[in-house]
Amino acid sequence: MQDHFNEYEHTGHGVKGFLLGALLGGLVGAGAMLLMAPQSGQRTRNQIRDKSLELREQTVAGIEDAVAHTKAKAGQITADVKEKAAELQQRGQKIVRDQKERWSPVVEAGQKAVQGNGA
Repeated sequence: MQDHFNEYEHTGHGVKGFLLGALLGGLVGAGAMLLMAPQSGQRTRNQIRDKSLELREQTVAGIEDAVAHTKAKAGQITADVKEKAAELQQRGQKIVRDQKERWSPVVEAGQKAVQGNGA
């Protein structure tokens, strides 16, 4: 189960890196576009707007994918925890039954000894 937590933590860092990279890449691309292609102000504004919308759509898609992946991982971790809890509960019940079977004759003998001394 520890592997799931480690994988989850690693996945979380990858998503942050992806989103940061997408944002920085978009900004660098927009800046390079302004420096490399002299053109009219209106045309430049239109290109900036279009690139901004494209970057926004890519970021939203990346976030939606990350959220879906995180939900799936969380569901898997929850299922694993429930399975382990059920296993531990069964083991605990078995230990209690075994100990009860082991000590039951001793308790009965003690009860008989107490009753025999008291009569």
